[in-house]
Amino acid sequence: MEKRAVVLLSGGLDSAVTLAIALSEGYGCRALSFRYGQRHSVELASAEKVAATLGAGEHCVIGLDERSFRGSALTDDIPVPKGRSIDPDTGEIPVTYVPARNTVFLALALAHAEIIDADAIFIGVNALDYSGYPDCRPDFIRAFETVAALGTRRGREGRPFQIRTPLIDLTKAEIIRTGDALGVDFSLTTSCYDPDGGGRACGMCDSCRLRRAGFEAAGVPDPTVYRAEGDTP
Repeated sequence: MEKRAVVLLSGGLDSAVTLAIALSEGYGCRALSFRYGQRHSVELASAEKVAATLGAGEHCVIGLDERSFRGSALTDDIPVPKGRSIDPDTGEIPVTYVPARNTVFLALALAHAEIIDADAIFIGVNALDYSGYPDCRPDFIRAFETVAALGTRRGREGRPFQIRTPLIDLTKAEIIRTGDALGVDFSLTTSCYDPDGGGRACGMCDSCRLRRAGFEAAGVPDPTVYRAEGDTP
């Protein structure tokens, strides 16, 4: 019987590599994306392309009430930080944190996993997100895995879901090298927190800077289209 997995797919670099890993391990994958009022909605177009190119069996986009995700620079009228320190050890929770986003996304992924009798849920949290985002940390993932075991039929029947985080201990460069080896087309992905109307990356937000540094450290060409300084967004 084919192994099945639900993979959270944002359209970004990390989630694309996570989907590629799940597929390489022989899982039949349902990719799950969300429309939640994010300012960088271009990521949904990227998610669709990534899912189709890598060969996900199904790609679902779920629309959520955007009023549930206010209070973040990614969903509200709050400036996206540019040019700040990207040191992962500061302990600061940045204004780009979206309240309880991964909790909600994982809960919906869990429902889909029950529906299709999946064995695992894959999410692309990684080491560079630990200190900034509380819902990307190992203790949160372990706690959610416990919730999944206690709150589902499958869990109570002794067949608990695995919450798989294959990138959690990897640097951005290691993630990029892994994706490159698995044939991920990074030109289809988007990471920018503040892209322009044409989808060009700003080059200065935290995510752009981490992405650019990761490609440089990995020795892999960066296919990202960045807008030039002074260009109108």
